[in-house]
Amino acid sequence: MFERPDAGERAVLVHLELTSESEREDPQEFKELVTSAGVEPVALVEGSRSHPTPRFFVGEGKLEEIKEAVVLHEADVVLFNHALSPSQERNLERELKCRVLDRTGVILDIFAQRARTYEGKLQVELAQLEHMSTRLIRGWTHLERQKGGIGLRGPGETQLETDRRLLRARIKYIGKRLEKVRTQREQGRRARQRAEIPTVSLVGYTNAGKSTLFNRITEAEVYAANQLFATLDPTLRRITLPDIGPVVLADTVGFIRHLPHKLVEAFRATLEETENADLLLHVVDSNSAEREDNMRQVENVLIEIGADEIPMLVVYNKIDLLDGRGPGIVRDDDGKPLAVWLSARTGEGIPMLFAAISELLARNMVHKTVRLPPNLGRLRAMLYQNGSVVHEGASEDGSLVLEVRLPRSDWLQMLSRAGVSEEALV
Repeated sequence: MFERPDAGERAVLVHLELTSESEREDPQEFKELVTSAGVEPVALVEGSRSHPTPRFFVGEGKLEEIKEAVVLHEADVVLFNHALSPSQERNLERELKCRVLDRTGVILDIFAQRARTYEGKLQVELAQLEHMSTRLIRGWTHLERQKGGIGLRGPGETQLETDRRLLRARIKYIGKRLEKVRTQREQGRRARQRAEIPTVSLVGYTNAGKSTLFNRITEAEVYAANQLFATLDPTLRRITLPDIGPVVLADTVGFIRHLPHKLVEAFRATLEETENADLLLHVVDSNSAEREDNMRQVENVLIEIGADEIPMLVVYNKIDLLDGRGPGIVRDDDGKPLAVWLSARTGEGIPMLFAAISELLARNMVHKTVRLPPNLGRLRAMLYQNGSVVHEGASEDGSLVLEVRLPRSDWLQMLSRAGVSEEALV
């Protein structure tokens, strides 16, 4: 359905510094994106403008420079490190006599190559179809003369309308399938919540080492590679932490600066694992020159999906590439873990990560022994209904002695409903 370049295609890259853009794109990152898509970058055309032109995005002089680069390097495709409108793509293709894709198209192509599960493929197809729906006319340029004029009305427009209708129907169908997936995920989350199993979600910039860390922690075999967007499909594994018990760890899709909004929407079912997590592990490539900027980009995406209020532990990965930097835990003035320095590849610092996660999750859990007098039978019933009683015994004065373990928010809510203070149960 989507025009995915074959390996070995030659591409001319175009990057403009636009003074009208508050946040600039990174040409080096774009090269990595293109390489990840299996395309060979043969030339980079750079320039600067105050604003893009409505017709070609670039100016007439820069357009000639791109033409020359296409001819000189016998390029098959021109890739823009910007978002192009459908009309700009068509105009550029007409002038350059080759295919033109924008930044979103390149990311979509990588996603199409990497999706492995049924859900991942559905999400990619949805994003592709929505992207394609505005560019549909491009596939029917041979019918352009049939759009009007005596004796020539009808066929082109009819075919376009048919294609649009089919696209809308397919988008609607995929939306329903993803809604079903979302419902199934929600059921799984509710079951974990009833069992009081906390969820820890890995987030971070693409290629920060999330899947390598996930494999190290869980001994799973999730695909990990030194390339952008190696992971698209969410993977869940259960691990056991000291003093906490079972914990579900989720590996998610990597973020990137200016992640196209349609991709965020298409991957909503996947990103819900992040939105509903009890703790986020923000994995950072500590060896990257763009480290601080990449961290800000991840925080921006978390704000966009409504996950910015979830407790977070920063994981500075790849310390094996840093000189003189050993593993360690960074704490705030109250002793709360803020960050962990480690290497997912060598395993240095992994025990410290477990300790930090346990500390942070323990702050959200109540695990204690309480004494309930006979008049608090209602509180006992609520604790049993919630599955929060680990052990029950009786004291000499007839009071019940309960060992309970549950999220602090549930504990405080039960105390409020029972009309009793926490101090009265000691």
